[in-house]
Amino acid sequence: MEQSRRNNAAARADLDKPGADTVSHLLTLDLSRAESLAAMLAHSRASQVVELSDLVAGMYLYDWDRLARYWEQGDHEKVESLLRTMCRISPERWNYWIQLYDKKRRAGEKGLSSLPLLRRFRKEAPPDPPPGHSADLTAILKIAEGLAPFRGNSGGRNLPILTSECVLLCIVRSRRSEISRRLAASGVKMVELERDALSSRRARRED
Repeated sequence: MEQSRRNNAAARADLDKPGADTVSHLLTLDLSRAESLAAMLAHSRASQVVELSDLVAGMYLYDWDRLARYWEQGDHEKVESLLRTMCRISPERWNYWIQLYDKKRRAGEKGLSSLPLLRRFRKEAPPDPPPGHSADLTAILKIAEGLAPFRGNSGGRNLPILTSECVLLCIVRSRRSEISRRLAASGVKMVELERDALSSRRARRED
């Protein structure tokens, strides 16, 4: 199943690591790609840090079709509008990125590495260290590390593997930021989200 394949895909260390010894978690492939988009958004603002809103935007752009199951079908348009507003990206940029990604996906091109936008970003990016994480995002990921039901080996260390569901759950539960509070009030289906985020046997669903 596609879901199982993604759960077991090679995971990546987080963006702000200064060295392998400081890495405290790994990411599933889907969350890693969402984080790559988040870094690209931060770079587009000439920001030195990835904000919580950037990661939420990356998760939405990359994986909305799967994460949408945690809201009622009739609320999807409202929630998407809320996400676009919270993540401070113009409708034109949202439409361009989403349409481009959908076109590549329908054509059978797998992975963000095939996107011209990401290739251009990687080619033109200055040789500076990748952006770090804001305090709010760092706090959310630290909470997710304590909840993650999956573990993986990296350099001989047994580390938590963060999933999109686990991170989304921590964002909704946090209530520390405006994004967390607004997502919590958006009608998210907490029972389903908690089940999939915290269980070591995630429900098998077709994407």
